[in-house]
Amino acid sequence: MNATFTTPPRPVDVTALFPQLAPLARTATRLHPRPGSPTVHDSSVGGPLLWPADEPWPHCDEPHDRRAAPVVHSPDDIRLLRRVRAASAERLRLDPEAPERTPEELATWERIGVGRPWFDGPIPLLPVAQLHARDVPFTRPPGADLLQVLWCPFDHSERPHPKTALFWRSAATVTDVLDAPPEPPIVQSAYYLPEPCLFSPEQVTEFPNPLELDEELSDQLEDMSRWETVDPALYSSYADDPQELYLTNLCHAPGWKTGGWTRWDPTDPVPRPCPECGTEEVPLLTIASSEWDGGSKTWIAEEEPTTPTPHHLGARNGHFTLIDITGGHNLQLHACPADPTHPHIELVQ
Repeated sequence: MNATFTTPPRPVDVTALFPQLAPLARTATRLHPRPGSPTVHDSSVGGPLLWPADEPWPHCDEPHDRRAAPVVHSPDDIRLLRRVRAASAERLRLDPEAPERTPEELATWERIGVGRPWFDGPIPLLPVAQLHARDVPFTRPPGADLLQVLWCPFDHSERPHPKTALFWRSAATVTDVLDAPPEPPIVQSAYYLPEPCLFSPEQVTEFPNPLELDEELSDQLEDMSRWETVDPALYSSYADDPQELYLTNLCHAPGWKTGGWTRWDPTDPVPRPCPECGTEEVPLLTIASSEWDGGSKTWIAEEEPTTPTPHHLGARNGHFTLIDITGGHNLQLHACPADPTHPHIELVQ
């Protein structure tokens, strides 16, 4: 696990203003991914998996559209370019007059910039996340205490984002670990190669999106008189739309998390029946493009440096995993509570 991170108290006790929300509270676990060097025994983003040596590594056999990625790179190309960018940022931090790129770095950019040849064969999946139940609570089938999430690092015709695959297992049964899993020869985008991060799990309370509330409660949220007890310094920013105060600061936490409520934006709520049994699926894991944005700064952890040094390329905007889903959105995976091994649902919000 990583260092401890703590979400500040919410600026308003929303259940005091709207007691009808109290029964709708759900617990979410913010994961607070931060750069690290995870092992196969850690809960992590983009780290090595506790994968049995005798179990075949999963591949994607679906066709991939080369028109969506005219220039492609290998995972090692992307890792090297990230190291070059990090070295440049650190050099400029220490000496603003230093060159942005050394001759060696420029040569690396030029060499890698031309890209790799297209590959038409099956694509080995990339590790995205590994969750141990001892570290992170999540919906899981009986006997499983480990969730492994992998994806194909290409968009697919029915989804403009990587296609995910879930694997459930008991960690104790994995005694012989696969040392060197295969990697895809090319990936569509550097944003689909997660940067290794460790977690700092923290439980928080969430409430439904306003679009999921009944009409009476939704109308109450929009009633400005109900918010008169809120600190004017906070309320004034939302004077024309108090529901936005609820949505951005009180409703649900941004960033990587398990559980909680579904985030709806840009789409309105839609039914999420399990494809196999029809049970309404619930949020399992949110794969986020960033840990916060301009509208969710009250969720930034108290321990987060206000002026982080550029030791990591995404530190300034919470983009620690270097993943980006369709221009800054979240990929929220939903699982069937009746049987999490049933097919899961992917939502981009």
